[in-house]
Amino acid sequence: MGSMSPDVPLLNDYKQDFLLKRFPQTVLGGPRLKLGYCAPPYIYVNQIVLFLMPWALGGTGTLLYQLDILRDYSAAALSGGLMVITASVIQLTSLYAKNRSVVVKRVITRDILAEEDEHEFTSCAGAETVKFLIPGKKYVANTVFHSILAGLVCGLGTWYLLPNRITLLYGSPGATAALFVFGWITLCIGEYSLIVNTATEPATFQTQDTYEITPLMRPLYIFFFVSVDLAHRFIINTAALEQMNQILHILFVLLPFLWALGALPPPDALFFWAVEQVLEFGLGGSPMSTHLRLLVMFFVSAGTPIVSYFIPSTVGVVLFMTGLGFLLSLNLSDLSLAFRHRVGNGCEAFPGYCGSGFRRKECLLGVAMLGVALLEAGLLHHYSGFSPISESSAQSIVGYVLMALLSILWILRETQSIYVFGIFQNPFYPKDVQAVSLFFKKQKKLLKVGVVRWILLTLVSPLAMVAFLALDSSLHGLHSVSVSVGFSRAFRTVWQNTENALLETVIVSAVHVVSDTDSWWNRSLDTGTRLLLIGIMRDRLLQFLTKLQFAMTVLLASWTEKKQHRRTTTTLCVLNAVFAPFVLVIIVLSALLSAPLLPLFTLPVFLVGFPRPVQSWPEAVGSTACVCTDTVFYHQMIPSLTASLQDAMAAGSLGLLLPGSHYLGRFEDRLIWIMVLERGYPYCCVNVKGLELQETSCHTAEAQRVDEVFGSAFQQEGPQINEHLGNVLTPCTVLPVKLYSDARSVLSGIIDSHENLKEFKGDLVKVLVWVLMQYCSKRPSTRENSHQTEKTSGALPVALPALNTPPCPKSLEDSDSLNSDTFHDWSDDNIFDDEPGIKNRKEKLQLKDLAGTNLPIPGSVDSQGADDHSSSTGPKNDLYRTVLLGFPAVDKGQREDVAYIPLVEFSCSQSHLLSLPEEWRSNCTPHSRIREASPLFPEDWYQFVLRQLECFHSEKSSVLEDIAKDKALKALYVHTVMACYIGLFGIDNVAPSPGQIVRVYNGGLPCSGALDWLSEKPDLFQLVRKAFRYTLKLMVDKASLGPIEDFKELTNYLSEYERDWYIGLVSEEQWREAILGEKPCLFSLGYESSMGVYTARVLVLQELPVHIGKLNAEAVRGQWANLSWELLYATNDDEERYSIQAHPLLLRNLTVQAADPPLGYPIFSSKPLPIHLC
Repeated sequence: MGSMSPDVPLLNDYKQDFLLKRFPQTVLGGPRLKLGYCAPPYIYVNQIVLFLMPWALGGTGTLLYQLDILRDYSAAALSGGLMVITASVIQLTSLYAKNRSVVVKRVITRDILAEEDEHEFTSCAGAETVKFLIPGKKYVANTVFHSILAGLVCGLGTWYLLPNRITLLYGSPGATAALFVFGWITLCIGEYSLIVNTATEPATFQTQDTYEITPLMRPLYIFFFVSVDLAHRFIINTAALEQMNQILHILFVLLPFLWALGALPPPDALFFWAVEQVLEFGLGGSPMSTHLRLLVMFFVSAGTPIVSYFIPSTVGVVLFMTGLGFLLSLNLSDLSLAFRHRVGNGCEAFPGYCGSGFRRKECLLGVAMLGVALLEAGLLHHYSGFSPISESSAQSIVGYVLMALLSILWILRETQSIYVFGIFQNPFYPKDVQAVSLFFKKQKKLLKVGVVRWILLTLVSPLAMVAFLALDSSLHGLHSVSVSVGFSRAFRTVWQNTENALLETVIVSAVHVVSDTDSWWNRSLDTGTRLLLIGIMRDRLLQFLTKLQFAMTVLLASWTEKKQHRRTTTTLCVLNAVFAPFVLVIIVLSALLSAPLLPLFTLPVFLVGFPRPVQSWPEAVGSTACVCTDTVFYHQMIPSLTASLQDAMAAGSLGLLLPGSHYLGRFEDRLIWIMVLERGYPYCCVNVKGLELQETSCHTAEAQRVDEVFGSAFQQEGPQINEHLGNVLTPCTVLPVKLYSDARSVLSGIIDSHENLKEFKGDLVKVLVWVLMQYCSKRPSTRENSHQTEKTSGALPVALPALNTPPCPKSLEDSDSLNSDTFHDWSDDNIFDDEPGIKNRKEKLQLKDLAGTNLPIPGSVDSQGADDHSSSTGPKNDLYRTVLLGFPAVDKGQREDVAYIPLVEFSCSQSHLLSLPEEWRSNCTPHSRIREASPLFPEDWYQFVLRQLECFHSEKSSVLEDIAKDKALKALYVHTVMACYIGLFGIDNVAPSPGQIVRVYNGGLPCSGALDWLSEKPDLFQLVRKAFRYTLKLMVDKASLGPIEDFKELTNYLSEYERDWYIGLVSEEQWREAILGEKPCLFSLGYESSMGVYTARVLVLQELPVHIGKLNAEAVRGQWANLSWELLYATNDDEERYSIQAHPLLLRNLTVQAADPPLGYPIFSSKPLPIHLC
C-alpha cells in the first residue's frame, strides 16, 4: 500500500458503474431498470408491471370502499387475499422456470468486467426471463411464508392508506392525494423486495443472508407504521396516539429515502440493539459479550420489575430489588465456570476464565457486600418512617455524602492517568518512562492512591446509594409500574455501573435540592423514573459530545492535513459550514438513536448509520482472526496483560469504563486493540485484538503517529498541554506487561568470517559430545537403574565398533569409484527396506546365535568375504549383540550369517547407563573415514563433560573416574559423534560456507548416506540439529562477547542454552510452543534476500512498558460503519482505496485492521476476557 495521493479515487471506474446500477435498484426495492447493456423492452415492462401489481390489487379494494360497496376491513381483506394469490403465482412461476433445463447463454462482449451482468433473453415469458426477473426463494418454507406475508402487507396497507382515513387525520384533500400516491409507492417497494427480487440493502449487518432475513426488512417497518394506526383506530380519545399517527403517515412516504440511505437497521441488528438498549437503560444492566448472554440476561432481568410489582410488603420489595440487583450485576457465568474448573482438571488458555482468586477473594467480598446491603436497606426503609428526622432530610444528607464521594472519586481518578481532562498533564504522574524500573517503582506508589479510590468506589459508594434509595418515600406508597421499573433499574445500576449510578444519583439529589418542590419534575416523577431519565440523558449527551468531536476532527483534518486535501475538500467544507444546523441535527439524531455517525468514505459527508449493538459486528467475539506466525506473540502476552489491566482499571487509570470503549496499546512493533464488552460488579469483560506486525506504508505512518502521541505524553518533562488534542487517541497510562522484546541484527562479519567458520567445526564436535551425554544421562532408565546396577558384579560386554579392525577391501570401500558420501545407498539399513516389519525382523535375528551358510541375494556381495577376522556365530545373551559396521549390505531377510566385530567389555559396571542407544551404533559411514576423523574427537572435553554429569551426584567420585577411564564407552561416543560430524562436513579441513551453515540450521542436511541414516533415527536427528544450532549461537556469542577461556565457561554457555533458550526457526511449531511456554530467550537465523545479508533474531522475555491510550469510541464506530457500507454494499474492496489510507488523526488504517473479519484483518482476537477489579 503506497503513500496516499490527494487524487486517490473513492471508487474505481468499474465500482462506480456498479454502484450507479445498484443504487436505483435499492431505491425501488429490487427492479433493475439500469442494466448497463441493451436489453429487450419487455424486460423493463415486466418489472414495471410486477412493481405496480400491489397497487392495482389494493386500488381495487380502495375503489370498492370509496363506492360504499365494501366496508374498510372487507376491502383490506379482499386486497390481501388477491395479493396472496398473486404472490403464490409469482413464486410458482419462478419455481417452474428453475426446474426447466434451459441454459442461459451469455452475450459475448469485449468488456470482460460486464460479462457477469449480461444475459441473453429469447422471449417475454421464457424461462431465462423469469429467472432473471424473479430469482425465487432458497427455501420452500420461505416461499409460503413470504407469500402470506405479502398478502398481510397489502391488506393492511390498503386499510392504512384509505383516502377517507387520511382525510380524517389531516382534513386536506391535497395532503390526502400526496400521501395516498407516495404511500402506495412505498408499499409497492416493500412488496417487490418481498416476493419478486430483493434489493441489496445499504444497511447490512450479516455478511451473508443465510435465512433470507433481508426480504423481511421493508415489510417489517411497514407493519410498525400500520400497527400505530390500528392502535389509534381501536383506542379512542388518545391525543398522543393521534399526533403520532399523523407524524408517522408523513414519515411513511419517506421510508424509501431512509432505506436507500441505510438509516434503518435490518431485523437482526434492530432486535439486538433494542434488547441491549432496554436492558441497559430500562433494566439497569449492561451490554453483554455474546448474544446468548444478552438474551438470557434480558429475560432474567425483565422478571425483576414484574415480580416486585406483585410483592405486597414494601420492605420485601426493597430487599428483593437490592438482592437481585446485586446478583444480576455479577458475572454469573464466570461463577459457574469457576465451579466447573474446581470439579475438573483443565484450565482455559486465558487466565480470566480460571483462577482461585475469584473463588476465594471475590466470593467473600460478594457475600459480605450482599449481607451488608440487605441489612442496611431493610433497616433504613423500615425505620425511616418512625425516625424523628424526616425521610427527605435523611435522604438529602445522604445526597450530600454522595456529592462528596463523587468529587473525591473524580479527583482520584484523574491523578491516575497522564492527562487531566485529556488536556493538561498530570503533575503527579511519573516522568521519563525510559527508566523502566524507576518508572514502575514510582507508578506503584501512585497506584496506592488508586487503592483508596477502589475502596470508595467498590465498597462505600454502592452502600451509600442503596441507603439513598431505601430512604426514598416513593417506596412506601402503592406499587405502580413506574416505581417497579424505575427502582428495579436504580438498585441494579448501583452495582452494575457504580460510577454512572453515582453521577445520576448526585444529579437527581442536586436538582431536588435546588428546584421547587411543586415543580413537575418533583411532583409527577418518582426517584426511580428520574434516575432512568437522567441515565438516558447522560448517555445521549456523552454520545453527542464524542460524535461532535469526531465530526470536527474529520472536517478539520480534511482541510488542514495536506495529504487529506482533495479537490472537493473546499466545497465540502463550505457546504458543512452553510448547512451547519443540518449537520448538527444529523449528529443529534445519531446520538438519540445511539447509532454511529457515518462519514461517507471518511469524508466530511455525514449520515446517520443504522443502529446496531455496541460490538458493531454480528459474529461471536474472538471467533475469527487472520492467524499468522506473529499471532503467538499476542497470545503469550494475554495473561500478563489482563493482570496489568486489572490493576489499571481498578485504580481508574483508564478513565471511565463503559461498554463500547476502545483502547490502543503500543510496544515496539506491536499494536494491541482492547474493547470493553460488558461491565459489572466488580468485573469488566474485554476483547483483545492484535494487529499485524509486518507493517505496510500506511500502517507504518499511523504507527509512527501513535508513537509520537505517546512520546509527547510520557517522554517530556514539565507541565504541558496535550499537543495531539485533535487526535482520536488520548494517552492514559503505561502498563508493565511480561512479553518478548524483539531484536534483529545483521550477522555480517560474524557468519561470513573465515576464522569463525573454522572454529565452528571444532566447536560442533564439542557440542555434539555435550548434547549426546546430556541426553543419555537424563534418560529415565539411567536414574531408575543406577542403583540396581550396583548390585550386579562384573563388567558387561558390548558390541564395540572396532576402530582397529581392518577396513573393507579397497575395491568396496576406498575405491575412487565409490563415493563415501553415497555409501549409505549400499548399506544394510537401506536395501529393500520397504516394509517396516523387516527392520523388526532384523533386530530379532541379531539376538540369536545364527549359524549356517550365507545366502546372499543375486548381485550382492558375500558378507563372509568382507573380513576374515569376523566370527560366524554370536552368543545368545542379549547383552552380546553385535553391530555390523562398514560392510556391504545384504538382504535383511537373509541375515543368517553375519559378520561380527570382536566383543569388548565395559570396564565399569555403570558405563552402560551412559551408553548410546543401540539403534544409533550402526551407520553407513565407512570405517576408514571414522578412523581418519577420530583425532578430531576432543578427549579432554569428553572427560570434563563426563565428570560434570549430575546423574551420578549421589555416587562416589571414584565411580565417575571409572566411567571416564572406560575405553569402550569412549569408543562408542567417538564412533557416533564422528559419524554425525562426517555426515555434516566430511573430513576435509575446509571451512563451511555461510550458505551451508544456514541450510543445515534450517534442517537441510547434505544429500548423503548420513541423511537417510539420520532420518531413520528421529531422536538422533533432533539432537544433531540441536547441537548444530547451539554451535551457531555459540559462534555469535563468541564474536559478540569474546572468546571462551575454559571448559567451565563453555559448559555454562551450553547449560544456559539448554535451560533458557530455544534456538530454532520461526516457522517451527516448537518456536510457538516455546513462546507460549514463556521460554526466557529465543534465537533464530535468517537470510534477507533483498539485502543479501544473514540476520539473527533474538526474543527476550521481560517485563516491559506498554503504552495505553483511549480512543474516541464514536470515531471507531463511525469508521466501522463506513467500512461495513463500503465493502458490503458498494463492494469497494480495493486495497488502495481512499478510506483505508493512512490518516494521522483518525488512525483510519489501524481502525480498519481492528474490525472483525472478513472486513478487517486482525491477526489475533481473544475470546471475551473477564477482568476482576479487586
